[in-house]
Amino acid sequence: MDALASPVHDDGLRDAARRRLEELVRCETPSGDIDALERFAGLLESRWSDLGVRSVRTGTAGGPVLVGDLPGRGWGERLAPVLLITHADTVWPVGTLESRVRWRREDGLVRGPGIFDMKSGIVIIETVVGLLAAAGQPHPPLRIFVAPDEETGSAHSAPLLQEAAVGCAAGLGFESPHPDGAPKVGRFGSMRLRISVTGRAAHAALDPGLGISAIDELVDQLLVVRRLVEPYATGDQPVLLNVGRVEAEGKTNVVSARAVAEIGLRFARQDQEDDLLPRITGLHPVRHGAMVDIEVLSHRPPWASEPRDAALAARLFGGDAGRPARGSADTNMLAGSGLPLVDGLGARGAGAHADREHIVEESLWERVALLHHAFTDEHAWSGSA
Repeated sequence: MDALASPVHDDGLRDAARRRLEELVRCETPSGDIDALERFAGLLESRWSDLGVRSVRTGTAGGPVLVGDLPGRGWGERLAPVLLITHADTVWPVGTLESRVRWRREDGLVRGPGIFDMKSGIVIIETVVGLLAAAGQPHPPLRIFVAPDEETGSAHSAPLLQEAAVGCAAGLGFESPHPDGAPKVGRFGSMRLRISVTGRAAHAALDPGLGISAIDELVDQLLVVRRLVEPYATGDQPVLLNVGRVEAEGKTNVVSARAVAEIGLRFARQDQEDDLLPRITGLHPVRHGAMVDIEVLSHRPPWASEPRDAALAARLFGGDAGRPARGSADTNMLAGSGLPLVDGLGARGAGAHADREHIVEESLWERVALLHHAFTDEHAWSGSA
């Protein structure tokens, strides 16, 4: 591909993409905020209609799932669709734009809540689709999937993603690439668990012996979990454990009756999960009279890279077959489906889930050029009919 002749060098195209990126970032979409996610879905539907993308919105308890289909053109009419996987939700509450993570463009970087994870990926897709439509170029069918609950484990959208993947030729995830821009091929699996402890309240000075401290029990249970994980926590494929939330009721003069923790586990291999999970979900109370309940909140299986995944990455990235990532994402939900998968088609940047979240603006145009070239290359998809 002649970089100088690439349409991504058009100033008008870049200005439009920047405006669109700001519009999407300013529509704040925290996970679980159904009204905000519905507004965002409306923004996408309006733009997609102009681009010739037919969209279907499906309501779920986690928010609206949006699936858009762009028919193939020319030689692409006979091919199976390429699935483009994105999500609308972010970890940031409404109001973040006016406080912790303000919209800014400076020194080649663009900052804003959710810009890196992953609204810039949606803008990349829309820009590529716009180029294909404007030039009338042949291309395979494209199917765009937008989840509303990726940041909380995709419990509600995962079945719809798996349904959308049926009959597709490949799946491309628009999460961020590795820091050097390399694609992600293979991912750790992830699981979110809630440990709920019920004790017995009592006066901490007058009747301490009548109480059963839910807080003390929870602390001991977390230590047990850590000991279970420790043998798996070393090497190049470690199990990762994070205690993400702890809550309890009570006061300093009251023995706590209830305490809750949510933990995150990441597994490089399925056998690690198969070995550890029954032991963790089978925890028993340390204290007589305490009750411990373990609930699986969300689950993504490990995605072990297959030769077909590396081959697809190499075709897209000029020989770079990619490498695994420790983070999990919606591409995990298609592991074992037989569909060739590559993730990391989003913009380069850093600071996901942190105040320094940003993208490298130039990487937007790099990704648009890469995908525009890939989708107009008949040989890249000749085996996907």
